[in-house]
Amino acid sequence: MKLNRKGFTLMEMLIVIAIVAVLISIAVPVLSSQLERSREAVDLANVRAAYAQVSTEALLGNTHVTVTVKLKQKQAGWQSVDPVNIGGIVHSKNVGNTDNWKGDAEPEGTCKVSYDETHGVVLTWSGYPFNTAHKDFFEEVLCKTDYWKSDARKENSNFEFDSLCPGSNYILQIKDALNSMDNSLLQQENCTWAFLGDGHEGKEADRYLFWTSLDTSKVGAGKKIPVLIQTGDGNYYVSETTTGERTKKNEPHKGDKYIAVSKSLYTKQQYKDVLKAGTRYDTLEAAYDAYVVALADHKYDAVRATQTTPVP
Repeated sequence: MKLNRKGFTLMEMLIVIAIVAVLISIAVPVLSSQLERSREAVDLANVRAAYAQVSTEALLGNTHVTVTVKLKQKQAGWQSVDPVNIGGIVHSKNVGNTDNWKGDAEPEGTCKVSYDETHGVVLTWSGYPFNTAHKDFFEEVLCKTDYWKSDARKENSNFEFDSLCPGSNYILQIKDALNSMDNSLLQQENCTWAFLGDGHEGKEADRYLFWTSLDTSKVGAGKKIPVLIQTGDGNYYVSETTTGERTKKNEPHKGDKYIAVSKSLYTKQQYKDVLKAGTRYDTLEAAYDAYVVALADHKYDAVRATQTTPVP
């Protein structure tokens, strides 16, 4: 009896592996999407249950009852439904805060369900739209640029790198460093930031990162805006700056104008005055929470209105 010992050729095995790889590449995103939809369904069910509980307590006269729901979803906003309807409170993605809906769902955030005597049940969503694991933007970002490795930096007592500066090689290098991060604060859509301060060795406390969620090119120059500040020695502040117009001095784009997150600051005292006018915080999370509250102040209604997308 003759045995058939013929097996697979190398080409056949490679074809099978390629087919399996294609199937996996298709299946994984679909599975991930379905998992997120399942998480959102659980979150909606839990928030609706909390809504029913708070509504019932209010009918019984207990208007001070609040229920906080811990969210399970891993992505900001809602991927599976738009608009969202919770107990008759309807909210769409392109709508900001309303009387009954504050904030938006964030990865592993919370929803506080409370009762307001005037507006009824209020849903307050909280969390962070950025990855809070990325905190040290000096070591992780600025120090990776060619400028920071050069001797010129060590002789500069007042450097400035603006995110909106056109054609800047250093901004491109900073953005390359940011690309290695996963959804950091500085990668938020439409935000504006600047690294400023003293480049001399040992002057960490005199270096600053100014950040705002506002697109200053839409805000315009000479407008007061809230800013979140990180210092080179690891402190955080929330304060206020006045936007300033800059003119690019070097080629390419020489003569082009752009709007920076702050008017020009020339002395250490001017930087200290900005910090003094604000409030210090121990963590990035606490500073961001305070920034969101500051931005909601009515004195910033006009600058918020300039933005084409909702700001936190």
